[in-house]
Amino acid sequence: MAETFGFELVSPEKLLLSVQAEMVTVPGEAGDMGILPGHAPVISTLRLGVIEVSKATGGEERIFVAGGFAEMSNNKLTVLAEEAVPVAQIDRAKTEAKLKDAREDLADAKTDLARAKAQAAADKFQAMLDCAAW
Repeated sequence: MAETFGFELVSPEKLLLSVQAEMVTVPGEAGDMGILPGHAPVISTLRLGVIEVSKATGGEERIFVAGGFAEMSNNKLTVLAEEAVPVAQIDRAKTEAKLKDAREDLADAKTDLARAKAQAAADKFQAMLDCAAW
């Protein structure tokens, strides 16, 4: 049996996933990081992207995250995500509608703050669509 480590994904609402994993890839701010058992301690902010979990029991989970933090220590990886959605549960039609609304908000924005919020929303919905297309 391959070596494993603990992995937990937590959103503001609840614990989304708690498994033993063989490998987890997280979208770190400086680039994707592959985490394996015995990885050196590390803390990273997360960018928009997909966490890929190779579970010890077999199979893989793919979860879209919109920001947060990842911490690896004592052979356990904990991800605190600002927002997380399993890729399989992304509704393409609803996400396309939200992207359209965000782009309209961006075009109508009158202040820098409104533009920044609309751009962040558009970026998130576009990233969700991109990962759902895999």
